[in-house]
Amino acid sequence: MKQRTLTGLKMALGGLTVLIGGPALVYYVMPTEEELFQRYNPDLQRRALAERSSRLAAHGEFMHKLQEYSKSDKPIWTVAAEEQKRQREEIENERKRISDDLVRQKWEILEEQKRVAPGGVAAEAGRA
Repeated sequence: MKQRTLTGLKMALGGLTVLIGGPALVYYVMPTEEELFQRYNPDLQRRALAERSSRLAAHGEFMHKLQEYSKSDKPIWTVAAEEQKRQREEIENERKRISDDLVRQKWEILEEQKRVAPGGVAAEAGRA
């Protein structure tokens, strides 16, 4: 009985050592963000500082979208997929509108050229 108790205590002590010592070792060995930043070469440091505001803004926008998605009763990934689909449709509609505008402008320019140049190139091409 004494041997079993001693073995149980050793196992508990070993388990606690692993459970507490493992994360403590990782925390001790892992460098902080500042230490990692100091290890960058100067060019990377400048680039990271220059892009920081845009990354923070993108992250803030992402978090705002997640908050909006979480207000729905649907899962976040479903709401996000619907939002992406809606955005793709808006982009496609905008491209189509621009394309239609360009075609309309081309026709207007051609009609304008036909009206303005009675003795010009368009009129001479019609005589040939």
